[in-house]
Amino acid sequence: MIRPLLCALAVASCLTFAIAQIETPRTAPIPAAQNDASLAAQHGKATAVFAGGCFWGTQAVFERVKGVVNTTAGYSGGSAATAHYSDVTTETTGHAESVRVVYDPSKITYGQLLRIFFSVAHDPTQLNRQGNDVGPSYRSVIFYADEEQHRIADAYIRQLDAAHLFSRPIVTQVVPLKAFYAAEDYHQDYAIKNPGNPYIEVCDRPKIAALKQQFPDLFQKYDGK
Repeated sequence: MIRPLLCALAVASCLTFAIAQIETPRTAPIPAAQNDASLAAQHGKATAVFAGGCFWGTQAVFERVKGVVNTTAGYSGGSAATAHYSDVTTETTGHAESVRVVYDPSKITYGQLLRIFFSVAHDPTQLNRQGNDVGPSYRSVIFYADEEQHRIADAYIRQLDAAHLFSRPIVTQVVPLKAFYAAEDYHQDYAIKNPGNPYIEVCDRPKIAALKQQFPDLFQKYDGK
């Protein structure tokens, strides 16, 4: 399944964005978080939840990050009763299209995940949209699982705003994670299952390329679950 009209509009928006990037490309990632957790001494699992526009692209980025164990596309911010794609697309549920990232904190830190989130996964200066994907379900959100994540996320946003790395202020929300609901099966690994989809080709494959170019030490090949 695809989003026929939204897909066409978003492709046009992504083409415009791509042209802008050719004129002024970001050749290096944004700075690392000055306040971050240390790598854990032992292997384990921790969870981060991010929303940054269409979850197809957000998932396509994070599933290719070394230290990430698993990713799931889904919904956060609303209730279980409305955690369905047909409801979320009405833009009345409070949900944001989100991705749950399960990672090994002995291999990658929460701050490193945030750096990737802000560098290549989405544009954190767009309010309630990403390109022509418009509405609160496409908003930029960090859903923190505990106070340490809260502290690191808030500090990083202050750091980035103070450095004036973006042409506009960061509008990313930082809110507690109350619940995460997995999206329908056809949304999982959508980008890898539908490589010929114009939306994926124009909007999401450049994000994967940027991840590989900007974070070569953290990039891993991913062929699907």
